[in-house]
Amino acid sequence: MLLETPPGQALALAAVMLACALVSTALTRLVLAWLRRRAILDLPNERSSHVVPTPRGGGWGIMLTLLPAMVLAALAGGAPPAAFPVLGGCCLLLAVSWADDRRNLTARLRLLTQAAAVAAGLAAMPADALILQGLLPLWGDRLVAGLAWVWFVNLYNFMDGIDGIAGSETAAVGIGVAAVALAAGLEPGPGWIGAAAAGAALGFLVWNWHPAKLFMGDVGSVPLGYVLGWLLLTLAGRGQWVAAVLLPSYFLADATITLLRRLIRGEQVWKAHREHFYQRAVQAGLSHARVVRRVIAADAALVALALAAVASGPAMLLPGAAVVLALLRSLARAGR
Repeated sequence: MLLETPPGQALALAAVMLACALVSTALTRLVLAWLRRRAILDLPNERSSHVVPTPRGGGWGIMLTLLPAMVLAALAGGAPPAAFPVLGGCCLLLAVSWADDRRNLTARLRLLTQAAAVAAGLAAMPADALILQGLLPLWGDRLVAGLAWVWFVNLYNFMDGIDGIAGSETAAVGIGVAAVALAAGLEPGPGWIGAAAAGAALGFLVWNWHPAKLFMGDVGSVPLGYVLGWLLLTLAGRGQWVAAVLLPSYFLADATITLLRRLIRGEQVWKAHREHFYQRAVQAGLSHARVVRRVIAADAALVALALAAVASGPAMLLPGAAVVLALLRSLARAGR
């Protein structure tokens, strides 16, 4: 059968991505009209990277595309065992994040909700899917994976600070997951969901590219961080841990370095700010689009390295670190 061959599987993944992109483009347009009618706006303040009131909540277009795609992947039998618990966790985070977009919930409530969703996803993972490749016993492996997953959910939210950046990263990670899953011969579910996430993000970018007509909001960034974090952990649990590290490494580096700097200065790290590398570059005069194009170029290199890592393994970590450091240095120089 054509779809059972690698070229056929690649065509199927491309078709999934294209279909989700078209659906997401249409749904995001409807969401934009609804947000405008309801006057659900992100008003500029001293921590904003925009100057015009802009509808917030465009992540609905992404999630209303991605969630049905995840259901279809799970029903088709190709998704990992944790797919349905992750779907439940995603819906929980979607509801809480939308409430936070509207009413600013406490950080404690948001964190408890994220921890519950992560615990549900980890509990459903197969016992032989060791994220740290057997370096720790199962309980230690799951503890470290849970902390990393919660951090990934939050850093995805932190990094959604300028037009196009979170959507572009989602597309890159989704494409990377799909490509690595295909190259490594993994079960089709992670590839399908990665392709669906990439397509949904590309459709959203039609409306979110600078100057953005609407913003993603927590209703998009938090569930997306959760789903992508699960996909990356799934890759790691199937032995592709190098790819799982490489694909999101720019977001990981920017968010983690910025957090550590703020911790050292004794600042309240949960408060909104404009201190990420990409934000400083925009403040210094680079347009949102120019910054995001640099991120896209680095992400393309990281996807290529993640694919190479299927055969070469840890040897790809050093060039991956060089790509990320070059991007951070470029943004930092612009920020000065």
